[in-house]
Amino acid sequence: MSDTQTDQTAKVAELIDGIKIAMLTTVAPDGRLMSHPMATQDVDFDGTVRFIAERASHKVAHLEAHPQVNVSYSSSGSWVSLSGFARVVSDPAELEKYWDSFTDAWLEGGPDNPNNIIIEVDGTSAEYWDSPGSKVVQVANLLKAKVTGQRYEGDNEQVDL
Repeated sequence: MSDTQTDQTAKVAELIDGIKIAMLTTVAPDGRLMSHPMATQDVDFDGTVRFIAERASHKVAHLEAHPQVNVSYSSSGSWVSLSGFARVVSDPAELEKYWDSFTDAWLEGGPDNPNNIIIEVDGTSAEYWDSPGSKVVQVANLLKAKVTGQRYEGDNEQVDL
């Protein structure tokens, strides 16, 4: 990985850090895009995001048939759209590493239940929008743009991972 890619991956990691819920978008058999709220597992982002799901769910059937997916994150000042390819990991030891009380509330049987799997999404590219600063700074920048006619100050980049 080049220094530029490392920096880009670090920027995406910074923006998604602390955002617990993402939207995983898959392609249904009839071609419709379907978005699913998913809890991101707390792991340092290295280009891959992980979710725990039930093997028998529609989203898993979708991504097994069409592994190209999108994962989106949103917070009060930043947004990330991560494109990549998903795969199913069926490994109780891996599940044990990521299993937490939040997961326990949604899925039955714990990491040893063969119906519980990990969805890993290897990001190939991302686009992000970042409005740095506090809410006050964001509002001030928005007002400045409105009054001066200048473009709103914020970062928007498309990056390869």
